[in-house]
Amino acid sequence: MNSLHLKNFTRCKRKAWLDFKGKKSYEVWSPHKAIDKINQFQIFSEFCNGEIYTGLKACKNGYQGVIGLKIKGNLFQNINAEIRPQLLVKTKGKSKWGQYKYLPAVYKLGHKTTKEHLFDLAFCSMLLESFQQSKIEKGLVISTFDKKVKVEEIYLNKKLRKKVLNVLLNLNECLEGSLPEITQDRKKCTICSWQKFCDKEAKENGYLTDIDGIGSKTASLLKAKGITNTQTLASCNAKQLGEKLSKFNDQKYEKASIFVKQAQAYISGEPCFISNNNTEDLLEKICSGFYVFDIESNPDEKHNFLYGFLKVNNLSIKKEDLIYEPILNLKNNTGESYRQIIEILFSHKEWPVLHYGETEKISIINIAKELNFSFEEIDLLASRFIDLHTLIRKSWILPLKNYGLKTVSNWLGFEWVQKNVSGSKALYWWIQYQITENEIFLKKIIQYNKDDCLATLKISEYLIKDQLKKN
Repeated sequence: MNSLHLKNFTRCKRKAWLDFKGKKSYEVWSPHKAIDKINQFQIFSEFCNGEIYTGLKACKNGYQGVIGLKIKGNLFQNINAEIRPQLLVKTKGKSKWGQYKYLPAVYKLGHKTTKEHLFDLAFCSMLLESFQQSKIEKGLVISTFDKKVKVEEIYLNKKLRKKVLNVLLNLNECLEGSLPEITQDRKKCTICSWQKFCDKEAKENGYLTDIDGIGSKTASLLKAKGITNTQTLASCNAKQLGEKLSKFNDQKYEKASIFVKQAQAYISGEPCFISNNNTEDLLEKICSGFYVFDIESNPDEKHNFLYGFLKVNNLSIKKEDLIYEPILNLKNNTGESYRQIIEILFSHKEWPVLHYGETEKISIINIAKELNFSFEEIDLLASRFIDLHTLIRKSWILPLKNYGLKTVSNWLGFEWVQKNVSGSKALYWWIQYQITENEIFLKKIIQYNKDDCLATLKISEYLIKDQLKKN
């Protein structure tokens, strides 16, 4: 077992087991992992003033930062272990190499230092101590905040080391056993390379957390009431179920009804119509022309690097004749891109702007504030935005596990030109462009964004299909 297995084990026992024993053909490449590696190297490089080298030779030469080192050893009870320190940082002390030693360091995304970081440092220190023949009292957690490198010192005391040894025993037992159950908290699965493998099993076994709106806590509550899978949920009486969902207070009957209908739709594969109260005026609003708007961003840098507009003059226009306008904001120099965005939006002041999710509307409101629009102008601009994510949820219960843009539009038959794409893959391409300045990555991002706009258009057509039939 190695430090990566330990990290995964603290998140999900099943992932640790699959990484160790699973068939690699079932694993899907995750852009999150690649982005994490790139960010990690950039931050470590900045922290070590660019002095980062690889392997054992780098330790012998006493370089400031060392990566890519594997250290094997026997921990206890004949358990063989391997550490792959994210970074070793040179500090004062004494080791087998001379008048210096190394401390383990890990990269942290976000503000919170978790037990994953603590366990990783403590585990690394155990094998690193004997390897370099020097005591390790502390480890480092390195992160960035407001583009400044931040370092937190973690003291690796006996209590923490003992806790890690217990976890390692549990990990060893897990890896020697059979495949663990799917984790209850399926939110963690969205960035996992084994997600599709687990999704297939979850659907076959009727996991409650596959039902939209049901998280691990609600699933536990339902199980305590005797509702153990999607099949039993689908056969429930909504009113009787509502009586059991007191934690939702005044919403308990509404929630119960939605859960039951969602389970029924998910099993049958058939959508359930709720209401057209929210879409009855949509056709009227968009019949004379509208925009579809989608943004690509790097949330960690608070940088929207692409604003994409699809111009739809009327609903009968062929898809190939639609005009798509990408506005790039490469250097986060907002002046020029803001001017172009406002120019497009005000070239047709009466046109509504369709988008999927709240990000796009919030971004435009923030731009209007930056440009010193009056409150009245901002309200007028904001009123033009129509969030199709909200509309689809209020109008239909779909046979899907979530209502994300990809999930809904794929169900409607829409296909992206590039295969296996996602927002995180677009972000990966963006980071690659920043490193290489290769235009091919920009072209991939632009194509992806255009397809996102077309996917949003596809959903709008589904929402108004019945009204189009009447007309």
